[in-house]
Amino acid sequence: MDRRVVITGIGGLCGLGTNVAAIWKAMREGRSAISPITNSELHELNGTIGAEIKVLPEHGIDPKQSASMDRFSLLAVIAAREAAKQAELSVDEENTHRIGAAVGVGICGWDAIETNYRALLLEGVRRAAILTAPKVMPSAAAAQVSMNLSLRGPVFGIASACASANHAIASAVDQIRLGRADAMVAGGSDAPLIWGVLKSWEALRVLSSDTCRPFSADRKGLVLGEGAGMAVLESYEHAARRDAKILAEVAGAGLSADAFDIVAPSVEGPMAAMRACLSDARLNAEDVDYLNAHGTGTKANDPIETAAINRVFRHHARSLSVSSTKSMHAHCLGASSALEMIACVMALREGVVPPTANYRVPDPDCNLDITPNVPRERKVRVALSNAFAMGGTNAVLAFKHA
Repeated sequence: MDRRVVITGIGGLCGLGTNVAAIWKAMREGRSAISPITNSELHELNGTIGAEIKVLPEHGIDPKQSASMDRFSLLAVIAAREAAKQAELSVDEENTHRIGAAVGVGICGWDAIETNYRALLLEGVRRAAILTAPKVMPSAAAAQVSMNLSLRGPVFGIASACASANHAIASAVDQIRLGRADAMVAGGSDAPLIWGVLKSWEALRVLSSDTCRPFSADRKGLVLGEGAGMAVLESYEHAARRDAKILAEVAGAGLSADAFDIVAPSVEGPMAAMRACLSDARLNAEDVDYLNAHGTGTKANDPIETAAINRVFRHHARSLSVSSTKSMHAHCLGASSALEMIACVMALREGVVPPTANYRVPDPDCNLDITPNVPRERKVRVALSNAFAMGGTNAVLAFKHA
């Protein structure tokens, strides 16, 4: 069934702000949220940088439900509630089985895992907290969103590392296209600013010591952040019937695997995903105005992504506006491409390309127009969002005006 899928609501929170308006304002200003982490009680994090949500907003979630959530699930529910509110999505007994949720996550409930390890191994507690298992399961965020919004349609979690949110949105689009749902709440969430997680990434020697500088020759690596982004997706007919305001259309999705290396990226996998996305969206390369790059700021990833973009877009790569918003909200793992979805939707709506912040030194191996430091006004008819994960799992989404 060839059903058009549109976005009628978006929600999010990250180090840049605790709602979409605040996030987009910071992106337009080219403001980075990367700073020393302050919220952890673990002294080992002193001096460690990240993009942290300093204070959570008043969210009105039932304390009994929030007590059963790890932080990544709480962030997902807050973002989903904002998206549902903007979409004016009303759920009742007649439609509840036709609305579902898909939430991507990269590392799931490490806050609960680490808290219990400390209690059991260091403090001599005999038994783990009773809700530890349901808190840490990768599908917990999707389940909590479904319970909070009373969604009884297709509900599932997606775990494909840094491509999880794009995979979740693509999978949600499929549910609607196939007629299994009329609407889906989809996106991603992660809360990786945890001692054990940071130490694991530190061991890979890919973390930056100062900030994230994607595509800049003096880049030192990525920076981790926390956050969530969610969208209400609907079939065009469903949105039109209820006279919903349409923000953008999800024009297509392209998925691929490198089948190459567990950590090292390849050129061919990202190329295949971008080409598959353009084909699914029935677009030519020349139709794309803005590309939100995966752009992690590592020595290896940025030139490989640049090469893939150049091969897919050929001569049009010179006319393409590219940026990495990870320079501002950092790499939020399973939430990153959901926050980048917000950047794409807002770029379409306002005709502004958010910049790549912190850029200083041109790199001949990253020879794209990466919108350095300052936002650019231009008409954006089509935006692509790249997400390329460890293990070589790639997911690219195309957004356009409905």
